[in-house]
Amino acid sequence: MNETQRLLRNYALFTLGFLAFIAILAHIEKINGAGVWIGYLFLFLTIAVYALIGVFSRTSDLVEYYVAGRRVPAVLNGMATAADWLSAASFIGLAGSLYATGYNALAYVMGWTGGYCLVALLLAPYVRKMGRYTLPDFLATRYSSNIVRGIAVFATILCSFVYLVAQIQGVGLIATRFIGVDFSIGIFCGLAGILVCSFLGGMRAVTWTQVAQYIILITAFLLPVSLIANQQGLGYLPQLNYGHLMERVESIEGALREQPAEQAIRDYYRRRAQSVDERIAELPASYGRERAALVDRVATLRRRNGPLREIDALETEVGNFPRDPLDAVTRWTAERDELLARAEASVPMSEPFPAQSDKAQRSNRLNFLALLLCLSLGTASLPHILTRYNTTRSVAAARRSVGWTLFFVALFYVTVPVLAVLIKFDILNSLIGHRFDELPQWVIQWSRVEPSLLRLDDVYGDGVVHWAGLSIQPDMIVLAAPEIAGLPYVFSGLIAAGALAAALSTADGLLLTISNALSHDVYYYLVDPSASSQKRVAMSKFVLLGVALLASYMASLKTGNILFLVGAAFSLAASSLFPALVLGIFWKRMTRTGAILGMLTGLVVCVYYIVTTYPLLTRVTGFTGPRWFGIEPIASGAFGVPAGFAVAVLASLLDRRPDERTLALVDHLREP
Repeated sequence: MNETQRLLRNYALFTLGFLAFIAILAHIEKINGAGVWIGYLFLFLTIAVYALIGVFSRTSDLVEYYVAGRRVPAVLNGMATAADWLSAASFIGLAGSLYATGYNALAYVMGWTGGYCLVALLLAPYVRKMGRYTLPDFLATRYSSNIVRGIAVFATILCSFVYLVAQIQGVGLIATRFIGVDFSIGIFCGLAGILVCSFLGGMRAVTWTQVAQYIILITAFLLPVSLIANQQGLGYLPQLNYGHLMERVESIEGALREQPAEQAIRDYYRRRAQSVDERIAELPASYGRERAALVDRVATLRRRNGPLREIDALETEVGNFPRDPLDAVTRWTAERDELLARAEASVPMSEPFPAQSDKAQRSNRLNFLALLLCLSLGTASLPHILTRYNTTRSVAAARRSVGWTLFFVALFYVTVPVLAVLIKFDILNSLIGHRFDELPQWVIQWSRVEPSLLRLDDVYGDGVVHWAGLSIQPDMIVLAAPEIAGLPYVFSGLIAAGALAAALSTADGLLLTISNALSHDVYYYLVDPSASSQKRVAMSKFVLLGVALLASYMASLKTGNILFLVGAAFSLAASSLFPALVLGIFWKRMTRTGAILGMLTGLVVCVYYIVTTYPLLTRVTGFTGPRWFGIEPIASGAFGVPAGFAVAVLASLLDRRPDERTLALVDHLREP
């Protein structure tokens, strides 16, 4: 039995063991009833498995630590890459986005999947043929420049760190719901899980851990979806026939839109939005007036020895009040936009662009295409994904590995829309139209754990839950799916384990990418070229620990929603790295100067657009700017990529031609 067969056998046994573990817990729950201990057991046992793999895969060998010895079979590398790819944003956020926005969220599915076609055609084989440890090392070798290396390191760290913060936020959300600890404490508990996977064995440990994590996350997603679908009469393979259920969902929503109560509630939100608009128009006078009124209410309650709870609530409100009129513009505009969104009638999930004004339709269509472009090009530029193909045995294996990655990712992506439709149908039937004093248990539990994720407003005043009065954050849809569908609690624990596996697998790859770039490209090439291999591995481990702690701290501040952070990371990667990578492989005339100026231009344009248009950052920095052509900040790469390409091409044409050595290197890269 060769090594590949042995590995496949071991992971097949692991899969059977995991399924048996789920069956045993389900049987125990059936006899003794549900208990929070199930969630604890799922989370801690899976982390223990990852820790054992990390311990047994520990190494100080440089090649093993950086690229897993370049001996990972294509099928297993495809599985590991899929786990690396299916992050917390995919596992937790994607089905929720499809639930909330329907067709528009398909930009994520199409963009991310299409990006792997670009990886297979344009990059993976060539990156593998160069045989470097990191993506900055690949670019520095192609352009014979440490300046290129430095810029590539900065871009790699920036996009990877933003992506990493999103994953750790996902870990905090999972721990909050299923362990019951505070969000910040949950983040640092998850940090331990991340470190045990990557600290001791680098890429070697991360690779074998990610294969196990893929098995857990795909089981955690496919199994509950099959059971929920079977409950609703779709059988165990709903991917083949869920269109009928979508038609029923759209029919129910259409009937709800015509009800007087629904229209009255939406009118209420429009009036509130108009009121906020008036406050914005009266700035700065409205800011001073409202702040003074809040402070006066606190002082009055204190003079009258009012209830301490009310005083604390008002003081919290004063603390959260905008710090100045400029901050008020940003916050109140976001509040108005949210109210206007709730005032809009729901549209069919399958309708591409809602029937709004011509201007709104054009804006939606343009944002859809811009996001699709950024996600596709960002996928083909992410350092932690491209580095994975350095672990295969050959260039041909790298190509096959991309094919396997697409297969394993597709198993997940074809199921995500199914879950969104199933849960929407369940909520429409089990919650909408019911009285507030008869709410399902899952509503009470989620409202208690994280009130910001689920809000029910009795605007109409009839004590009945209405569709327009329900607000669910997309991030909770997947985590709450088993409870919403009435499945045994063991499947809630399973979903939590899958979500944790998705977050940890991506976080491991990102952490390793950042630490390897700093230890290999900065420390070894720019600081101490005489450093031994053991010293470089030790430095990578030290940096990995520091980056993990910093990312956990940033995540604890809740710096943005998970899906936005991920989208921003893709835009940053595409803007800074994609032009230099593609032109460096397929255009011999591309020069060092063109690469430097192109990377800097793309990065600066992308960062500028995000900083001046994303509300949270405009509040912090005070810099605000218009949205170019109405493009959302998540798709800032739509400007960064063209700018990077244009400057790189122009600078290269004005520069002197590359030398013979560079031309020979490009020829070597492009040879089969």
